[in-house]
Amino acid sequence: MVELNDTVSDYQGQLLLATPRMTDFRFEKAVILICSHNANGAMGIIVNKPTLELKFVDILKQLKIDSKSFNENQKIYFGGPVEYGRGFVVHSPDYKNSDVSTVICQEYFLTANKEILRDIANGCGPKNSLLALGYAGWGPGQLEEEILSDSWLLCDSDPHLVFLLEPELKWKDGLSKLGVKPSHLATFG
Repeated sequence: MVELNDTVSDYQGQLLLATPRMTDFRFEKAVILICSHNANGAMGIIVNKPTLELKFVDILKQLKIDSKSFNENQKIYFGGPVEYGRGFVVHSPDYKNSDVSTVICQEYFLTANKEILRDIANGCGPKNSLLALGYAGWGPGQLEEEILSDSWLLCDSDPHLVFLLEPELKWKDGLSKLGVKPSHLATFG
């Protein structure tokens, strides 16, 4: 996995929006929050592809987490194809565990431990959160090459888009923020 560090790049905290030139079906119309970007590569979480087969209650049972109450509508997202068995929580900055939370940017933190799941399940977690399994990863220079080849568009991040919009609306909303209509995107240059 790409190491998260304190060095913030121009891309860290921004959103990637897949274009029709992205030929990998796993990233079709994907919206990815870039969590880390440095000389070693990049790491991001897909924020608009909820899993259909896995529910939050399933994860709580698997991890033996007792819960007093939890949001039954809490979705679990396909965060990316790398380490799909590993869980991540992208969340608002109102919840921070200094030992395990990593600052992505002012609007987002990333935490990957059982404690945050327990807190979310018991109603004392972050105000906004997105639970994901797996992540998207790029080696050194790979993300830059994909952006230059028009596989991705960069968009300023928006917590409303990441946390509150329905998943099926996120890609079009991101394009709208850029002033791009999906029908104007071409698969060839």
